[in-house]
This record gives sequence, structure tokens and C-alpha cells, in this order.
Amino acid sequence: MIENLFDPKLVSQLLVSIGDVSDVTGIPQRKLRYWEDKSIISSSSTKDGGTRKFDYVNIKKIILIKELLNEGYTLDASVRKVEERIKKLKESFSALQEKQI
Repeated sequence: MIENLFDPKLVSQLLVSIGDVSDVTGIPQRKLRYWEDKSIISSSSTKDGGTRKFDYVNIKKIILIKELLNEGYTLDASVRKVEERIKKLKESFSALQEKQI
């Protein structure tokens, strides 16, 4: 069943350390920090040492950007395409929510 594949509550609580994101995606921590400095992605820092934590949306952005880079897109072009996709998704989900109200 598809509803068992996606748990919105779990996803909203998911916070992953920069080291784990780097391990899973294969993108070096240094590059993730660079992307964060350029405001491509964002993280939250914990009070106990400032460890960067990334949420589901930012992890998804990282994965999509990496895929586009692997296809030959530049970083700027990859970011634009990912932002367009996220915007379309948000608009679609907002329209669906309005229909259900």
C-alpha cells in the first residue's frame, strides 16, 4: 500500500547530521557547507556543539542537485531546475489541499 511508504509525521521530524548526509549521498561535507554558504540548502544547528542537521526537503534537494550535476548540468542550472520542481510540487499540493477543504 502506498500510504505505508510515506509517513508525513516521520518526514517532518527527520533531521540528519551532515556526516550522515555526506555518507548517504556521496557528497563531501565541505561541498555541503559550500552549498549552504551559497544558500542553496539550509540546515539547523543543535545547541550541543553546533552540528548541522538537514531535514527531508534539503536532503531531497541535495539528491536532486547531485543527479543533475551527474547528468552534466552546472551547479547554477541544477539549483534552478530543483527550485522549479519544488515550486511546482508546493503549488500542486496546495491546490489539492484547497480541493479537499
